Amino acid sequence: MTSALTLPGAGHPGPSGPLEFPGSQPLPAELDHLLALRVPGLVATRRHIHSHPELSGAEFETAALVARELSLAGLHPRLLPKGNGVICDIDGRPDGPVVALRADIDALPLTDAKDVPYRSTVDGVCHACGHDVHTTILLGVGMLLAQLADAGELPGRVRLIFQPAEEILPCGSLEVIEAGGLEDVVQIFALHCDPSQPVGKVGLRVGPITAAADNVTVRLSGPGGHTARPHLTVDLVDALGRLVTEVPALVSRRVPASSGLLLVFGHASAGTRYNVIPSEASASGTLRVMDREAWDQAPKIVAQVVRDVLAPTGATVDLEYLRGRPPVSNDARAIGVLTAATAAALGPEAAAETPQSMGGEDFSWYLEHVPGALARLGVGRAGPNVDLHRPTFDVDERAIPAGVRLLVQTALRALA
Repeated sequence: MTSALTLPGAGHPGPSGPLEFPGSQPLPAELDHLLALRVPGLVATRRHIHSHPELSGAEFETAALVARELSLAGLHPRLLPKGNGVICDIDGRPDGPVVALRADIDALPLTDAKDVPYRSTVDGVCHACGHDVHTTILLGVGMLLAQLADAGELPGRVRLIFQPAEEILPCGSLEVIEAGGLEDVVQIFALHCDPSQPVGKVGLRVGPITAAADNVTVRLSGPGGHTARPHLTVDLVDALGRLVTEVPALVSRRVPASSGLLLVFGHASAGTRYNVIPSEASASGTLRVMDREAWDQAPKIVAQVVRDVLAPTGATVDLEYLRGRPPVSNDARAIGVLTAATAAALGPEAAAETPQSMGGEDFSWYLEHVPGALARLGVGRAGPNVDLHRPTFDVDERAIPAGVRLLVQTALRALA
């Protein structure tokens, strides 16, 4: 069997026309036909979300849109306590298990630099990580599985989680968990856009697939003074230079090289005048590490190295170490489900081994409670790839029906 899906051509970025999935299996109950009818509407939904992005913690209109669409499908969504996320159960056989599927819905504080009709209409806010695609795919899955449940062919319950605040700390996944999002769940799955892979490919990996990610902020203070007489004060610019150049290298030497510990400062600030030694300075960045054991040790290591490096400068040091998220570690059985679902949805050649990334993902907090897995969904377009978190990031929208087919097959196999 070969499945083919066609997107509307007008304004479509990248390849258009039918996309073949050689060797794929049909969805049950003629859901492929229903999906084909839904694709134009799903593409339109994705473009609407893309042009109306909302920052982490403020996803109120996006959550309202999701709730409306799910209600139109005959489902009964409920908003998270803050109103910026949605949980929705699709009830099938009452004695079956509960499987969760998660999408993140927030955007990034970036200015959209694409010349497309669905360019962001909000200054300084952009869906540059594909969360608009994740949201749209899960909406499509909900529409199809609702039909299957109505027909009495859903062998359990599927919980759809539309999660806020994936891009910030504290993580939105913790809000979902606190709101009961994992109650009775036996497995949980998620997709993340991967622009390095073409549509129809899925990256899978047993064990850690992302790194842990924490935030580090160091604030320095001193009496300030004249640049002609640094010996009479504390030279905070010199201290800041030592901080951002020496600390990252020394921290990485405190753990095995295989841990992949990486401390990178993305912001540094000191002073406003060329002839004034400032009384305040600061630097902030991220610490990323592939190994869970090294992540557990990281706060103590960073604090000790910062003290050792800055002690000779005389600066007063205030270190804020904000715990972010552990590595996403995929369960082997859950990857087995995803591997079978990938072959069924997109063909036997669709699954590919993927490396561990230094990126962080708060899906990891769900996996602290229940087994599950994160897969990388190919969304790459023709021409040079644009990486995630860049203002020109975009996707081949044929990834939307591909992702819907994959998650429907995943849910059915997990329930079985």
